[in-house]
Amino acid sequence: MVIVLAGFLGSGKTTLLNHLLHRSGGSRIGAIVNDFGAIEIDALAVAGALGDSTVSLGNGCLCCAVDASELDVYLERLARPSAGIDVIVIEASGLAEPEELVRMLLASEHPGIVYGGLVEVVDAAEFDDTRVKHPEIDRHLSLADLVVVNKLDRVADAPRVLGLVRSLTDRAAVVPATYGRIDPEFLFDCRPNEERVGQLTFDDLHEPDHDHAAHLHTAYDSLSHASDVPVDPRRLMAFLDSRPEGLYRIKGYVDFGAHDPRNRYAVHAVGRFLRFYPEPWADGDIRLTQLVLIGTGLDMAALGKELEACADGDAPPADDERGMWGVLRYVQEPEREAEFEVEFEVEVEVESGPESDLGLAD
Repeated sequence: MVIVLAGFLGSGKTTLLNHLLHRSGGSRIGAIVNDFGAIEIDALAVAGALGDSTVSLGNGCLCCAVDASELDVYLERLARPSAGIDVIVIEASGLAEPEELVRMLLASEHPGIVYGGLVEVVDAAEFDDTRVKHPEIDRHLSLADLVVVNKLDRVADAPRVLGLVRSLTDRAAVVPATYGRIDPEFLFDCRPNEERVGQLTFDDLHEPDHDHAAHLHTAYDSLSHASDVPVDPRRLMAFLDSRPEGLYRIKGYVDFGAHDPRNRYAVHAVGRFLRFYPEPWADGDIRLTQLVLIGTGLDMAALGKELEACADGDAPPADDERGMWGVLRYVQEPEREAEFEVEFEVEVEVESGPESDLGLAD
């Protein structure tokens, strides 16, 4: 069975996939990860959990980079009996057209491939703004078999957002989530109704894509930055604090060198939201900074030069304890996250009693 995992930039697809990988209940999962950028940050994040069960496709959108026969080649790697995989998840780039991916899967000639449904991930905090900028998001939701409304801990009016999303779907299950944490049963049991085939008619599925220019990714550019020179935290924060509005998504890993020799920092930015996550360096790691920037209407060359200017040529003074302060302001303590999540889960539980229509009992 092959499931398409889609959603706009920064909605939390990789976070959700990693959650499922660690709570698969014995199901063996393979993944095809499609990054929009030359440095495959999402694939790196997933590969640690899957190893050889990951196929990575970078620097473009899968819906336009390959055709159905080429997709079959990638699926073959994971679907062969010796791989022992039960479910394959295609994590689309944040700018892919899910309709095209569904069409390719249904056109697959691989005898072992069964289409298992479209899962659309929504960033609740950015949903209103995303719909204004990209009205086609409504169509993506109408095609979905399962919708995960993620990051509900970041909105004050969760019931309104859930109700709005539900109004845009066509009988799809709508599941609230924080940090991409959903019951794996929602995803693995997400089989589309045979008559509606993922909300696309038979004619739709055999119609050629006549409007490639309308795809989301045609309006977006990406910049990939990699360097083995440590980054100065003050310079990086000055860059991030002044980032232009069109720079919608930043993801990757930062090496702050002597400012924190023990950890690398995963960075995650969506719109104006910014968070750093320190992770201990493993023995033998090649210490690199790897970042992907995605946006629209930007001078990517100028942004690249600004990132290069963030390099830290000198080690910090021994008594300089303030260099990392700007970064640490955006590190959320695990205890606070857990406490916040418990509070939110209690709130949802109270609101989602026997008469509720939150979709949790579907």
